[in-house]
Amino acid sequence: MAFSPDASPMHATPPVTAPSDAPDAPDVPKHASPVPAVTAGAALRYWLKLGCVSFGGPAGQIAMMHADLVERRRWISERRFLHALNYCMLLPGPEATQLAVYIGWLMHRTPGAIAAGVLFLLPSLLLMVLLSWIYVAWGDVPVLAGVLAGIQPAVVAIVLAAAWRLGRRTLRNAALAGVALAAFLSIAVLGLPFPVVVLGAALAGLAGARLSPRRFVPGGAARDAGASRGAALIDDDTPTPAHARFSWIRLGLTAAAGCVAVLACWAALAAAWGAGAMPARMGWFFTKAALMSFGGAYAVLPYLVQNAVAHYGWLTGPQMLDGLALGETTPGPLIMIVAFVGFVGGWTHGPHADAPLLAAVLCAGTAALFTFLPSFVFILAGGPLVEATRGNLRMTAPLTAISAAVVGVIASLAVYFGAHVFLDGDAPRWPAIAIGVLALVALLRYNIGTIGLLGACAVAGLLLS
Repeated sequence: MAFSPDASPMHATPPVTAPSDAPDAPDVPKHASPVPAVTAGAALRYWLKLGCVSFGGPAGQIAMMHADLVERRRWISERRFLHALNYCMLLPGPEATQLAVYIGWLMHRTPGAIAAGVLFLLPSLLLMVLLSWIYVAWGDVPVLAGVLAGIQPAVVAIVLAAAWRLGRRTLRNAALAGVALAAFLSIAVLGLPFPVVVLGAALAGLAGARLSPRRFVPGGAARDAGASRGAALIDDDTPTPAHARFSWIRLGLTAAAGCVAVLACWAALAAAWGAGAMPARMGWFFTKAALMSFGGAYAVLPYLVQNAVAHYGWLTGPQMLDGLALGETTPGPLIMIVAFVGFVGGWTHGPHADAPLLAAVLCAGTAALFTFLPSFVFILAGGPLVEATRGNLRMTAPLTAISAAVVGVIASLAVYFGAHVFLDGDAPRWPAIAIGVLALVALLRYNIGTIGLLGACAVAGLLLS
């Protein structure tokens, strides 16, 4: 199916009609919706708009999609939306991006998935590259340094608030709290690599599924899950699209095609600059990071710090903190901070020393490509399989334990950043501590929005400087 603005509306494609080879298929669709058909052009415009205005992190982006697609436009029903969201929450990678890819795939097959994901990510990538260039070119200007001095304590508060909120949802019993504590100590005290922590949590979940299954059951349905808002284009009783039905052959072919695409992109970088050069190394590293990002951007940041900062030396710890601050102020997924990491690394250590901007843009694009490409493969290949095995405790218990470990990992990240922000050697930085405490109170007590909080702290830092 060619995905173009003139493509047929959704009602003219198999996703919303009964399959022609079904034994009981009538001559008309089983499901008829009063919602106007969605053309590919309308879908393109929506995904691009969403990519430009999707501030507020994954929770805000998911809430925005719910308000638009479930409540106002009625492209998809509440239950189908939550079904897709639950699937994406089981996967490594940015769940809001994967949800957009999933719905695009459900509506317009593979071209729709690619278009939804790319348009959702593109504004964030372009803006992050622009901000990264301003940062490396003029980051030592006193005014900008003062602004960053106010934003950095706010970022530590944001990370702590994320750990608190995730913990309230995830740590439902002592067993899961113990997994979180073990993950915190493993990284903050023992310095274990993030993949080891993830593997340990998964093994704990497997053991817990046998020894105490009720403690590792995935928690909570979203509130208002059963609300009825009238018929939707993809409604509760809409037949499963033909391309979303599980088969082992389709799974194997799609997964193989995805692996070939990743390897082909890496081979192109290796052929152009060498397998040991920075672009190829970044491609391999960010592919691994994408596979470890259970629980969102905050969960994978310790892995980025351990490798991009400590191992490869592409940037420093304070620079990573500044990149997180920039990521909090841009639309799209927070994990787009990988573009900042790639940009700074390419600027300082890239393959074109005589053209640092070219090297930086190349490395930023490489980091983003290899971070998000696995998410497309997960949706296109694994969606039908995960839906078919939904409710299987042997599959969900390890992921429940990983979600608990993520709370401890995020807390360890706050400790790491706090050591850089709140201490000057052994001496406390009282202005930074005051900003951080006030920011944390504003987040947890008054539910202040991220953008407003960062703006206020930037002004405070500028005045104090």
